[in-house]
Amino acid sequence: MAKWVFEPGHTAAEFRSRHMMVTWVRGAFKDVHGTLDFDPENPRAASVEVTIDADRLWSGDPQRDEHLKSADFIDAANHPKITFRATGAELRGADEACFRGELTIRGVTKPVALDVRYLGQWQTPWWEDGVDKGPKTRAGFVATTRINRHDFGVSWNGVLDRGGVIVGDEVEITIDAEAILQD
Repeated sequence: MAKWVFEPGHTAAEFRSRHMMVTWVRGAFKDVHGTLDFDPENPRAASVEVTIDADRLWSGDPQRDEHLKSADFIDAANHPKITFRATGAELRGADEACFRGELTIRGVTKPVALDVRYLGQWQTPWWEDGVDKGPKTRAGFVATTRINRHDFGVSWNGVLDRGGVIVGDEVEITIDAEAILQD
């Protein structure tokens, strides 16, 4: 099985949740690290491990970022890592599969299914200190899922009139991953 490493500069986990019942708030984690055991000829045997630094959350608003990193939400000070681990993939098409694994947020681990689309692979340059030391084989993937934030103890909220809430329960997650084949 080929070993791939996610390229942190080109891998991100993005999320969105309803805000004030009328719009979406979006955020992202960059600098995502992880490994993937993957062979395009045998995708069912794939496995993945991903680690996200919870303190690297960015939503475009520094005050909101601090609130989202606080104990009201992901509690980055006490739970500095968000992780996902899965072994085996269910094929759903020529380039699509489902990874069923364990997601950990705030120290709470729950089963989650990621719908993954393989975007292909390509030989590319590999620049180090201004010198092309390539080629390297890169592969692209996009994965999506939806979680209920309360399942992970992320339950802060406020009530609006007529039964509305400040933050929706569902969080949609999209992961764009670029993996580099290891020698």
